[in-house]
Amino acid sequence: MTKQQCLVLIKPDGIVKSLTGNIISALSETKLKIIGAKIVKVSRELAEMHYSELKEKQIKKHGQEKGTKIFEGTLKYIQGHYHTDRVLALVYEGEDSIEKIRAIAGSTNPEEAEPTSIRGKYGRINSKTGVYENVIHASDSEENAKKEIQIWFSPEELAETIYPTKKVRQTKEILIWD
Repeated sequence: MTKQQCLVLIKPDGIVKSLTGNIISALSETKLKIIGAKIVKVSRELAEMHYSELKEKQIKKHGQEKGTKIFEGTLKYIQGHYHTDRVLALVYEGEDSIEKIRAIAGSTNPEEAEPTSIRGKYGRINSKTGVYENVIHASDSEENAKKEIQIWFSPEELAETIYPTKKVRQTKEILIWD
């Protein structure tokens, strides 16, 4: 048993269908701790960073034209072009968190997911776009969890320090309440 972190995204279709409570309740069966949570409006840049490895995989699997089309559909989906432009990003921590969460999430392809899993209950393949609208993302390895968590969260946004950090002085414009 290994203490791990796992990024979970409740995707735009999960948000628009008001499934956040159902999904978080299902994930509570894991007895893992939530150490980060926030609503994020997903930019193209964030979507591309998150799915950085997917484009080449899709091109290799389906060829240049179809692979690029699938990748673009996936970016549009996570950015909310089909539903809403928000996702709920969560970081879970605990023993074997990745395996536990992915078991409850189910197969990425909603048609192959166990009917009682999150994706099996709430996911679908959009017949117009061909995109897997599978309502949830869950990191699939410790390496990817670290990469994804560092893309979606800054160290200050987590309740615990999970990776090495350093302090740097920056001068940048920030938005504050008026």
